[in-house]
Amino acid sequence: MRVIFKENRFAGGARTVKGTVTMRRLFAAIRPPRPIRQRLLAAMGGVRGARWLDEDQLHLTLRFIGEVDRHVAGDVHAALGAVHHPVFEIALSGIGAFERRGQPTTIWAGVTPHEPLKALHKKIDQACLRAGVEPDRRAYMPHITLARLGRGGGPVQARIEDSGALTGERFAVDEFRLYESELGAHGPIYSLVASYPLKRDPAG
Repeated sequence: MRVIFKENRFAGGARTVKGTVTMRRLFAAIRPPRPIRQRLLAAMGGVRGARWLDEDQLHLTLRFIGEVDRHVAGDVHAALGAVHHPVFEIALSGIGAFERRGQPTTIWAGVTPHEPLKALHKKIDQACLRAGVEPDRRAYMPHITLARLGRGGGPVQARIEDSGALTGERFAVDEFRLYESELGAHGPIYSLVASYPLKRDPAG
């Protein structure tokens, strides 16, 4: 499965439900810089049945917005443009896994520190709320998805214990992005809708 990133500023490409309501499936995310993506790719492998993501799929979700009509989508875009947050730095921090009923479902790369990411998530969530989107009621856990596992996948513990090398120097987060997700013939297509720069002045 391959994800294609293309630029899309709410011009066409929308999904129409029952011929009347145009819906957009949106999420806000951070796109790691290329050197970080290369490190993530190099850390993949070694788990039976894992469906590893490719470079085009790697992102750190800040807020899954979900399906909204085109008017709300425009309001979300405007609200996100008013989000003010200073530039900050994060670093990769090992590998972990989500489980369901004791079975691993997702392998992810951790990041640290969490505090600036959670603060930005909160501001984005508040912006979405002003745009008419329901608040995010789930606990926010910053991570970058690396692989998904079906039944019979794993085990993952050895891979997690061997993930100490997935650390490094911090990298700057100087923007966040709004993406639209559409299901294509060969998997989801992520369209870049807009980028929102963060403030260079940390005191701002």
